[in-house]
Amino acid sequence: MYQSKLRHFYIPDEQSVYLLSHLDAKKLKDWVTLCINQLQHLGYEDICLIGKGAFGFAFSGVITEQITTANCLQKKQVFKFSRVNLSQHVQDRLEEEAYMLSLINHPLVPKLIEFQRIKKQAILAMELAKGDDLEKVSLKYGPLPVSWIIEIAAQLADILVYLRTFKIQGNNKPIVHGDIKPSNIVFNMQTCNIGLIDWGSSVFAQLDEKGQFLGTNIMDLMSSDIQQTNARLGDVYFIGDDQLNGALSSVRFDEHGVASTLYALASGQSSRFGCKVISANALGLPKELAKTLTAMMSEDLALRERGGDYFITNMKHMGNIVTNDLYNNHCKVLLPFWISPETKVIDTVEYSSRKSFLRVESNQTTESLHHIYDVQFDRYYKNYMQGMGDTEKAFIAAVGRLAKFPVVGGISIHWKNNGVLIDSNLTLFDADMKPSFQSSLNNLVHLARAIHRVGIFKSCLFNAKDTLHIERLSASKPFIPNDKLKFPFKLSDISWPENQSRMHSYFEDGDDPDEYLELPDVIMTVIKKLNNIHHSGCIIFEALPSHLKIHSDLTLLNHSLAFEFKVLLEQMIKLIPKISGVGISGFMKLPYKDSRFFKHQSQLPDKFYPANPKFKS
Repeated sequence: MYQSKLRHFYIPDEQSVYLLSHLDAKKLKDWVTLCINQLQHLGYEDICLIGKGAFGFAFSGVITEQITTANCLQKKQVFKFSRVNLSQHVQDRLEEEAYMLSLINHPLVPKLIEFQRIKKQAILAMELAKGDDLEKVSLKYGPLPVSWIIEIAAQLADILVYLRTFKIQGNNKPIVHGDIKPSNIVFNMQTCNIGLIDWGSSVFAQLDEKGQFLGTNIMDLMSSDIQQTNARLGDVYFIGDDQLNGALSSVRFDEHGVASTLYALASGQSSRFGCKVISANALGLPKELAKTLTAMMSEDLALRERGGDYFITNMKHMGNIVTNDLYNNHCKVLLPFWISPETKVIDTVEYSSRKSFLRVESNQTTESLHHIYDVQFDRYYKNYMQGMGDTEKAFIAAVGRLAKFPVVGGISIHWKNNGVLIDSNLTLFDADMKPSFQSSLNNLVHLARAIHRVGIFKSCLFNAKDTLHIERLSASKPFIPNDKLKFPFKLSDISWPENQSRMHSYFEDGDDPDEYLELPDVIMTVIKKLNNIHHSGCIIFEALPSHLKIHSDLTLLNHSLAFEFKVLLEQMIKLIPKISGVGISGFMKLPYKDSRFFKHQSQLPDKFYPANPKFKS
């Protein structure tokens, strides 16, 4: 029952607008326009959309305040809109968030300005924290400098102390934020100050740090609240198991969120689950801080609580650790990738065709995944990971992190008895992100090496802007492409001659048992002919009842066959009306067998920041 609730509770990543149907995309644009118009009527200017999620949208805007008749002050604010198509009790959560935020008075928490309703639309206005959220910073820089980690840790410890000792009218009423993670922390790189945002999961704690119920009188202790949790589910990539499993809300919840956040930022990951393989002790952090984070994420409850107590008590001292920004924590390249000389804005989507990996690890049945056709399922599937081991969860998160970079290509991972064989062909479209992307790839390799199984995991990364869309009125009608529809493809920098012995075929790994769309024979014939032309990339057919999406990323390597390649792609377009049924069918082709083999390794060795901060490497 709990798994069912978890599965449908939280979708963290909004689907790319380039993958929506024409009607859904129009609804989204109309809704954004409506929100902007409402803010303009309230007197705001320079309004822009800064974020969106499962429950609502966030905008920023400027209001001009009259200080005196001679002077005006422009203040930038954030506005959160709840989605009006959600049930009322979910929409009401925005008002509850506004109430909790109204109680907070801390310099590192942006203040509530106003909560109001315009007809049925709820709007929360708050101060804008200066800087970028730490998930964006992490993607830009990779593992953050030790000096930044220490600064962030010290400020988070200060916030935890404030929340733990919070009082209302003299009574202890500790507050649990409930969703501390990198994307909910804004970081100003000029001042190194943070701002903790998104209080939608915050509640009053039921238990203190000693596990004692927080009741002010005997009636509180006799109420049903002592048996029923008031906790809300935060991001399962960062919250601890107690919160995930429905325990009574405790001030300890945020300790785990803080530890998970610091670990992710120091390791260049987007989850906490990799800590058994890439431990906090292996990240080049100062030894005291590393061991504290290791304790705070331990499975041992007593050790976890001792680690949390030590963090809160001693972080003000650890904040004085001297660091040397010239120290270079070298990152060895484990997988090759290309840097595109072309400056191009792309919207990367990742499609992992081997969903059987999830099924094997989480004991899901075929039926439980069969109804999911969306190509972005693998961005949402964190909710299907109950029952999987932490290392497998970390691996899945590491694959998903790749899609947050402007990158296209593919990766194929073959687990064997004696190690892991990895084929890849990846192109990054932002040279400034090279160190971060390299670190993310290395993390993927480390996690794959720690998984002992026999099987295959394949992942395609493509530009959603290149997706072809064809719509129909009902499932009984054929998909009819318009005359202008064409498959985009590009030529490689140099023409490569045919080399069959080094080609990774569309069909090399056999049929994928998790793809439920059976393409007609005439289209398969064209695909087999395409397979004989030296090229790289992917083609993915995603058929929904009224919407067909064809995702692709194709690079022709043998330029002498450009005409034949183009003709085959045009034939495939003409054969689209033959497609029937719903589901996904995908094909990936790597340009050559540049396989990297890695032996199994359960855990990285310890590596701490040098005791002498003047040391350079």
